[in-house]
Formats: sequence, structure tokens, C-alpha cells
Amino acid sequence: MLIPVTGGVIVGVMHAVLAIIDQIKASGQHERQRFDVLGGVCPVIKAAQAAVTLGTGCSLGPEGPSVDIGKSLAFGYAHITNSNRQRKIALVAAGAAAGISSGFNAAVSGCFFAIETVLRPLHAENSPPLTTAMIILASVLATTVSNSILGERPAFTVPAYELRSAAELPLYLVLGMICGVVGVIFTRLVDWFTRVFNFLKERLGIPMTVTPALGGLGVGIIALRYPGVLYWGFTNVEEILQTGKTVSAPGKWLLTQLILAKVVATALCKGSGLVGGLYAPSLMMGSAVGAVFGDLAGRAINAAIPGHAAVAHPQAYALVGMACFLASVCSVPLTSVLLLFELTKDYHILLPLMGAVGLAFWVAALENQRRSGQHSASANIQHRSFSSDSLLSGGEQRVWVMKSDEQEVELCRIDGPLLPGMVAEEELLDELKVGQAMLRTYAKVQATATVKEAVQTMLDVGQSCVLVVDEDDLLEGIFSISDLQREVFRAAMATSQGDPTMLDVNSTLVAAICTGNFTCCDNDREIVVCYPDMSLRVAQRILETQHLRLLPVVSRGGRRWQDRGRKLCGILTAEDIPIILRKEATKRVVAFMKRDDDDEPNFAH
Repeated sequence: MLIPVTGGVIVGVMHAVLAIIDQIKASGQHERQRFDVLGGVCPVIKAAQAAVTLGTGCSLGPEGPSVDIGKSLAFGYAHITNSNRQRKIALVAAGAAAGISSGFNAAVSGCFFAIETVLRPLHAENSPPLTTAMIILASVLATTVSNSILGERPAFTVPAYELRSAAELPLYLVLGMICGVVGVIFTRLVDWFTRVFNFLKERLGIPMTVTPALGGLGVGIIALRYPGVLYWGFTNVEEILQTGKTVSAPGKWLLTQLILAKVVATALCKGSGLVGGLYAPSLMMGSAVGAVFGDLAGRAINAAIPGHAAVAHPQAYALVGMACFLASVCSVPLTSVLLLFELTKDYHILLPLMGAVGLAFWVAALENQRRSGQHSASANIQHRSFSSDSLLSGGEQRVWVMKSDEQEVELCRIDGPLLPGMVAEEELLDELKVGQAMLRTYAKVQATATVKEAVQTMLDVGQSCVLVVDEDDLLEGIFSISDLQREVFRAAMATSQGDPTMLDVNSTLVAAICTGNFTCCDNDREIVVCYPDMSLRVAQRILETQHLRLLPVVSRGGRRWQDRGRKLCGILTAEDIPIILRKEATKRVVAFMKRDDDDEPNFAH
């Protein structure tokens, strides 16, 4: 029981070391050079954390750290060579592909993993052919090196797949939905444990060096009863894939208990701050769910139709369950399908595999969409309840009232309840939407424009920034004076150190130095956006907390799913909010006064 605790203690100490390094970077005492020593130390420490986590048996996997190592090497090379954003994305994708290819000895799966986890989230699917070539070569080289050192044996031995008849296909679809539901439960449990440990750190003052030890203690206690939850490589998966064939393979009731124990143990490890991936635990949990389902379905159908072995052995369902659970938890449906196909090398598995994986991924996507909608609604409800409380409490509040003998409103503070003819500013902020206040005309340049052209556009419109869009008017970034100053300063620093680096504004593309949504590297910053249906209160809070003067307004939908959140609708500036508030308050106060005049009795008559 104490072995995982020991691993947690060591990982916690390394967390403290990483925190010290971050403080050194933030303090400015460490000047970034062409070869950043501290930037290279961090990935090494994280890799050591993963090795300790897995070596002490904690319930995580090695594939996530392998991918992180590949990405870190790519970032380091990109920093040394001063690569632009496009080349940096290609390098990171190649590093991610190499990590998965070497971990599973599956080069094709590694290529699609890079597409699903790097290129697609960064909207870089239409990258130049060089990017695709880099990904393929990285996968091939990583697999070759892995084979030469570890041998050509796959990550784990899989049994021969068997599809008895097409009548089994509905069973695989049901299995996909079950894996999707279990995957959603697991994901929510990870989030819950993360919130619990954050509460312990923020409210109770428990340092981050202690929480990994608490996670290790929880895993150790669970392992006293179910040692199968510990990380044993893929040995556990191989045992589950032999269900019903060997005496040592676990039965369905033990597998059912093991599923619950593994879900809790893995979520506990991830939430507590232990370092590792979710691929190996997902494969184990998916194989267990599939084996239990296959055993129960086979017994039920074979009992209903005696004498006809209409359902394949449980290990066939265990194989499909692995891919379904992986797609549900890690959002990599194509990678999951190709990984199982590469491992089994059987075309018969493709049809049930694709159907089951598609349904599992669909269930997880529905849950993610529902939760994102709930978060947006809860934020508006919290803001609305706050304003309602302030209105009912009779405390000091800001209201719009009509000036005496004028058709114009002014903002005042009152101490007490609202009087007729007054409009509360809090109420307007909650009711009005960004779409009512945004500007539909704004300065923009194409991503292929040069820095000189972008600066000229800024001078022509008299603004300190321009939006960078692609050929479909989708947001790519924001180019501002601070971006230009940062690049000039970087070039000046490089020149002072003997590197004659110059910023050629005539040839450098604005997309290479603008603020983009590529947040994996500390050199890039994130684009903060808002949506037309967002309340002005939320947008105002974003502007204030992020110290911004402008927010791009983008639509939530799109013709293609990868276009969602990128289609520009307009811009919202900090100056637009008081303008729309005054305009709406004037309209409401004037309407009230007109209604009040119409309601007065006509004594002359």
C-alpha cells in the first residue's frame, strides 16, 4: 500500500521543483536565450514524474508522457531554429505521432493521432504537404527505433477476432453506447476529483506536494483488495483478452468489480496530480466492459437459441470495447479504429468496430455539448441572481434616470429600492447581449499579408490592432502593436548576442507573429473571444479581468464542425458597452414616461 504513496511523495517534490522554475521564469531573472536551459529541464522532470508514477504502480499509462516528450522535443527544436507558427505546428504534430507510434508499435495510428489531437484542434488540417510528410516520417522512424530496441512484438498480444454473423452487429452497437456511458462517468469522476483536490489546496491550504501522495494512498488502499488496478504494463489487458479461454483469466463478476475499482483509482490518480496518460487505463477498462458484455450477451442469446453458437467469444467484444472506451475518453475515434485494426490485422473487425466506436464517441460528444451549455447557462444565472439580490436588498446601486427637462438619461447612484422611471444598470447588463452592442465593421487582414501591410491597415483605420483571418473569413489571430514590439525586442536581443536576426516587415507574414490560439507554447498567447448570445455582463467581466480593450465576436456554430468558434461576426470594445447601455436606458425611460402620460386622467374633459 505504501509503494504508490512513495511514488506520490516523489512526484509531489518534483511538482515543487517545477513551481520554483516557473517562479524564476516569471520573475524575469532568467533571460530566454537561443538554448533555454530551464525550458529543457521541465520536460525532463515531467518525464521523470511519469516514470515514478508508473513505476510505483499508480493507475495511469505511459502513452501520454511519451507524447509529451515528443512534443517537448519538437518545441525545443522549434525554439532553437526560430520556427514560425506553421512549422511549429508541424513539429509538434510529428512529435505526438512519434510518441504514439513508438508506444504501440503502430505507425498508422500515430499519424492519425497527430491529426486528431494536434492539427484538428488548431484548425490546421489544410497544412502544407510538408507537414503530412513530417508526421509520416516521424511515425515510421519512431516505430523503426522501437522495433530495433524492444523488438517487433506489439504492445500486447491480441486473440484472433471472430464475427459469427451479421446478426451480432446490433450487439456491438449496444456495446458502443455502454462504453460511451461508462466513459462519460469516468470523465466526470476525473473532473470531480480534480475539484476536490483543488478545494483541498485552495481552502484548506494543503500544498500541491502532498496531493499526489494522497492519490497514491487511495490507490494503495484499493489495490489491497483489487491489485489489478495497479499499472502492470499491458499484462492485465492480455489477461482480460483471454476471458473464457484460460483458467487464470478473470471471470465476469471479478471483472465487474475491477471496472468500478479501476475507474475510481484512475480518476483519483489523475485528479491528485500524479503524472501519466489515460490510454492504457482506457484500454483496460474498455476490454473489461467488453468482456463482461460479451459474456452476458452470449449466455442470454445462446440460452434463448440453444444449439446455435450465435455470439462470438467474450474476447471479441473485449477488443471492440477497448477502442470504444478509448474513443469516448480521449476523443480519438479514428485513432482508436486504426489502432485495433493494426493490432488485429483483420478486416472483419472494421464494420462492428467503426459502428461501436462511432456510437461511443457520439455519446461522449453529446455529454460534452450538454455540459458546455450548462456552464454557459449557470454563469448567466449566477450573474443574474447577483443583480437580482442587489436590486431587492435596497443597497446602493447604479441606475439610469431622465434628466430634468431633457430627453436624455444620466447614470446615478441611489441608496434604496428602485423608483418608477428608473432603469438599473445591472438589469441591462444581464438582459442585453453582445450581438446588440458589437460593431459589424472592423479592420482585418488576410493571414498571408505581410507585417508591413498589416501595419499600414492599422494606420489607415487609426486602430492599434487588426484581426487576422483566412480566406473563409475565419479568425486566425489578432495582430497588435504589442506583437510588433515583442518581435522587434526579440530581434534586438538576438542581435546583441551575436545573432544578426532581423525582422523583415516586407517578407514576414503577419500570421507568423500575431497572437494566435496555439497555446501549447509559452511564447504564444491565447485569443479571448465572446459570442453574440453572451450577456454584456459576462463580456464586460472578461474585458476587465483580462485587461483587454477589444474582444472578437465569433459564432458558436459553423458549416463545418471545425469552423465552430472561428466565424467572425464583429468586435466588441470596452467603449461600446456604455453606449448601448445609455441607448437602451433612454428607450426604456422614455417609453415609461410616455405610458405614464397616457395613463393620467383627462380632467379637462
